[in-house]
Amino acid sequence: METILSVEHLMISFSQYERGWRKIQLPVIRDLSINIKGHEIVAVVGSSGSGKSLLAHAVMGLLPANASWKGRIAFKGEGRPGKRWGEQVRRGHKDGISRARSREVLGRYGLGEDTEELYPFQLSGGMTRRVLISTAVMEKPELVIADEPTPGLHISAAKRVLSHFREIADGGAGVLLIT
Repeated sequence: METILSVEHLMISFSQYERGWRKIQLPVIRDLSINIKGHEIVAVVGSSGSGKSLLAHAVMGLLPANASWKGRIAFKGEGRPGKRWGEQVRRGHKDGISRARSREVLGRYGLGEDTEELYPFQLSGGMTRRVLISTAVMEKPELVIADEPTPGLHISAAKRVLSHFREIADGGAGVLLIT
């Protein structure tokens, strides 16, 4: 099976000031390594505040400005890409049909054409979710990162959501479930 996502020796820390004048580095994630292959679900489980969501943010290039990271993050063997959303939604296709379809799908979720030219760190959380939904609608995803997908849901709704992840994985995608 092909490795979809590889994270090797990930370390994330935050710069902060101690007593208002001395800058320190606060380590949050130390030496985390995971691999996700097609047809596979990998769950990252931990207590609130343990850094689970930071893994997802690092993979997507959405860490805050005061964060720094070391290690290697690769999607299908390539280093973490810093692509604009339009390229990501179209999966690199540049033809007119793909561009028109991308704009139509983004528009369906209330996002203008200018969204295609933005990088992930330039969008709000709500916009990012809508773009990610657009990406999934455009084509079959190869990797799904689900950060806390079920809190507050009734048990039957939570089971339905989790079964969708199983269907996505059965279709060949890798799924990273953070809970």
